[in-house]
Amino acid sequence: MSFTPQPLRGIVLFAHGSRDPLWRLPIEAVAADISARQPGTLVRCAYLEICEPDLSVAADELVAAGATSLRVFPLFLGVGKHAREDLPQLIGQVRLAHPEVPVELLQAAGEYAQMTALLADIATG
Repeated sequence: MSFTPQPLRGIVLFAHGSRDPLWRLPIEAVAADISARQPGTLVRCAYLEICEPDLSVAADELVAAGATSLRVFPLFLGVGKHAREDLPQLIGQVRLAHPEVPVELLQAAGEYAQMTALLADIATG
């Protein structure tokens, strides 16, 4: 009997970054929640600037840990220059570094109806 390992998806939570160390706490809380909900899921936080790790380092870590595909979730409410221009270039670099690993780029968090509904619920609650 042969054993075929299950594909292992890595998730990158991608955010802007800040000099304030407390700024990272909500991003890291999302990562912890993913890990609690799906033990064994590989998840890393990555940042565009100021904070570490950047996207390429987080992707390298996930692939080294055994990820056979990557899903990048930009935790941006709006779709500005970073989401429209910078992030696709960074995704291209990850794809070049790991051509054997499919990389899925999700929409920015603010583009999901669930997110806007949740924010409206909180504001009106």
